[in-house]
Amino acid sequence: MANHKATKKDIRQSEKRRDRNRYYGKTTRNAIRKLLATADKKTAQEELPKVISMIDKLAKRNVIHKNKAGNLKSGIVKKINALA
Repeated sequence: MANHKATKKDIRQSEKRRDRNRYYGKTTRNAIRKLLATADKKTAQEELPKVISMIDKLAKRNVIHKNKAGNLKSGIVKKINALA
């Protein structure tokens, strides 16, 4: 266990950050799943900017790597464009 005051504070902060990052990550993953499950192209295109924004925010916060964010966005756009 930590003995220094600053180390205890750092542990508290990292736990808060971890919970926050897990929440944003899970919320974004659920939004991606919901978007990809949509069969209607018009609805999917309306939701796409929101999901892309969520992915960009994860990359900005360093929850995911910027290249992973780019790969996710690319894959989502390809699948939505392939809808009939």
